[in-house]
Amino acid sequence: MTLQELVNQAASLYSDRKAVWFDECNDKAPTSYTYATVVKLAMELTAFLQKHCDQQGKCEIGLYCYPGINLPSWILGILQVPAAYSPIDPDAPPMLSTYFMKKSNLQYILVENDKINKFQMSHVGCFNHNSSTVEHIGLTLFQMNLSNTDLNSQVDDMKSKYEPSKAMGNSHPGYTICPDQNKAKTWEGGYMGDGQKYSVAYILHTSGTTGIPKIVRVPHKCIVPNILHLKSIFEITPDDTLFLASPLTFDPSVVELFIALTSGASILVVPNTIKMMPVELSAALFHRHRVTVLQATPTLLRSFGAHIIKSAVLSANTSLRVLALGGEAFPVLNLLKSWKHKENKTSIFNLYGITEVSSWATCYKIPEEVFTADFRTDFPIPLGSPLLGTKVEVRDANGCSVLEGEGQVFIGGEERVCFLDDEITVPLGTMRETGDFVRVQNAKLFFLGRKDNQIKRHGKRFNIEYLQQAAEDLCEVEACAVTWYQQEKLILFVVPKDDLEERETLKELQKRLPSYAVPDELVPIKTLPLTSHGKVDISELNKIYQNHLNSRRRDSKLSGAEELWERLQYLWKAIDLDLGEIKWEKNLGDRIESSACISKCGNFIVVGCYDGLVYVLQSSDGEIHWTFVTEDLVKSSAVVDPSSGLVYIGSHDQHVYSLDIYKKACIWKLHCEGGAVFSSPCLNSFPHHLYVATLGGLLLAVNPVAGNKIWKSFLGKPVFSSPHCNEKYVCVGCVDGNLYCFTHSGEKVWQFSTNGPVFSSPCISSLTEQEIFFGSHDCFIYCCNMEGNLLWKFEATSSVYGTPFIFQSNDLKNKILLAAVSTDGKVWILNAKSGTAEGVDKLPGEVFSSPVVWGTKLVVGCRNDYVYCLDLYVTGKKAQLRC
Repeated sequence: MTLQELVNQAASLYSDRKAVWFDECNDKAPTSYTYATVVKLAMELTAFLQKHCDQQGKCEIGLYCYPGINLPSWILGILQVPAAYSPIDPDAPPMLSTYFMKKSNLQYILVENDKINKFQMSHVGCFNHNSSTVEHIGLTLFQMNLSNTDLNSQVDDMKSKYEPSKAMGNSHPGYTICPDQNKAKTWEGGYMGDGQKYSVAYILHTSGTTGIPKIVRVPHKCIVPNILHLKSIFEITPDDTLFLASPLTFDPSVVELFIALTSGASILVVPNTIKMMPVELSAALFHRHRVTVLQATPTLLRSFGAHIIKSAVLSANTSLRVLALGGEAFPVLNLLKSWKHKENKTSIFNLYGITEVSSWATCYKIPEEVFTADFRTDFPIPLGSPLLGTKVEVRDANGCSVLEGEGQVFIGGEERVCFLDDEITVPLGTMRETGDFVRVQNAKLFFLGRKDNQIKRHGKRFNIEYLQQAAEDLCEVEACAVTWYQQEKLILFVVPKDDLEERETLKELQKRLPSYAVPDELVPIKTLPLTSHGKVDISELNKIYQNHLNSRRRDSKLSGAEELWERLQYLWKAIDLDLGEIKWEKNLGDRIESSACISKCGNFIVVGCYDGLVYVLQSSDGEIHWTFVTEDLVKSSAVVDPSSGLVYIGSHDQHVYSLDIYKKACIWKLHCEGGAVFSSPCLNSFPHHLYVATLGGLLLAVNPVAGNKIWKSFLGKPVFSSPHCNEKYVCVGCVDGNLYCFTHSGEKVWQFSTNGPVFSSPCISSLTEQEIFFGSHDCFIYCCNMEGNLLWKFEATSSVYGTPFIFQSNDLKNKILLAAVSTDGKVWILNAKSGTAEGVDKLPGEVFSSPVVWGTKLVVGCRNDYVYCLDLYVTGKKAQLRC
């Protein structure tokens, strides 16, 4: 049986039942398709692909899209060709996607119609320009150009990026290495070949966190037993609603989709941005759609927060019938018990598996009695029993089976076999090494941790998950993660339930752990950062700790060469715009994230610093004129009153300040009622208001003379965007994905919704008095009018964090142009009236700063530690950029 045959069987039985729901979680009503509609649309796509694709030999088709209402039809349509589908994430780094497409040897890519511009910009040279659009389906078919020289060089770049870790693996990574010989173990059952007609269902790649990402081709014979067995274990019926929690590039998504669609049940799909908003997501899952089956990583579950888990996910009257956790170590029992209401009836499962033997290998149902009040809290949760057709073995370093004790897990089975990278045939029954270590006790397997997470500290080797499990067991810890920072320091990150006493927590850990497993430091954080697969993002945690170290440096005393080295990192530089030469530089007390502001007289610049100081420097030579002390980091950029010369600036101490830099005095300070002031205040002349936005979600109108509040509006989510205004309105972006517009008296006029957080500040200019320009994390640059109606939007190749800049120049044919940057380093010059691209350039690093244009020079900062000045000039009808 194949996946598509199982779906078509269900569709014939349940043609009128809802197969898929799509909820954008906004003012629009959710949309749905019946099984009959899904099959009809799939057949249209199948017929189109059979007409346009060369089906000689195996056929494998990429799918470049976001999850939506058409997703089941698209996947089913590809499978019915018959062909394998290969999801490509539009938000993934283009180099990774290019490597994946080349390595997979994909001949065709189906691109969602409103992602065509992004696909073409991100993958220049990867495809032939002839394309075909599928009527009514919302897709366009591109044929790949896999012989392109630039494409091959990108693939080589990708390989070299991971090359250092390659030497650490076996010469045949993924195969079982026998004790006596360095070759794959061959079973008597013969070989499975990926060239067998219609054998492969889908193609994925591993994350690449421990080496070069591996391409994984998954045959129907490998995944179908998983689907059938889990349907039986979870007792799925047509009355169930499952949530598509996993991204398409993560193989548990296959289980979620096909457990639903082969049972007559419904699958719920929401936009990716909603998955990052716990309140909105829980409302969709447990109130509007009454989801009954949820498969998730433990980190994704924790991201809801204890309150939502208790009140919605695992409450007494929850709709959730099955909660299956996998992809990471299972939470400690004590934590689960604290979340689960005593009358909750949800069945909870522990799933375990690896992408190389897609998808799950074992399953264990947590017994109901372990949640009773008097049951022992140290009860260990095993990995469970092998699923249908799956074989699980534990072996020691010599390749011998372990019946009691510790060893590495190997997974396989007679037909539970996938093809890795360039494998064409694989011995039936091949066992893949997992890199996961377990303890075998009474024929049960208990997870110890990954091989990559084993460290040697104080002369002892142990797994850092050991510390994580001990910390999770503490009553004051809601969630936690551990990193081995620069292979020197063991750092425990904690999301606390309430106020966290760090010393007391460390003392409690010292009681429970051997000395070599006690962390060097405990860092409280608000939430755990996630990867796109819903797992803990270790690289982000390391960045958080680096910032933590930086912010602490102002309190430490360094000496000699160490101090010199530290201070060299915090330089403020003045650069000659024409020549690019440094006129002067000044090292400040810590990191600088604030932009500089010029004083009314032009003799001074004002800049905030992570050391909590506002620096006033002489613009001629950078010497310090005055410093003003706040009580926390200053990331806010200052603004100057052109009439009085007063400077207004915010601080993370939740205050906004009015400073007279000439008298070296603070005129007033105002507490902003919770929430740091990250963005720049905005000063309006008439009425004379100062607008301030906070990370607590407040927009405040303040009297700039007296410092008293005039009005305030609560937006509900953090505001990183700076408010901007004209004579009628004040506008500001918000993390909830909206641009808000208010009158100067505080009345909300409208809100404009995007599909991602808005960190960009609105650009309002006298050059185009009726237009507002801004960017969003949904990768679009927007232009709307003063009534909140969309005039145009332009799709960039990644998120847009910085603020666009509008300009006009005689040297550029007097066109009104818009400069904007996306975080992947692309610099865009757009026609401000139409939104069409006039020019584009690519910087060699990420860009989070905002561009500024002076004459024909565009200046922008880049994450590779350089400031770039690009020259704008016209060739033909297009604006061009040159560094």
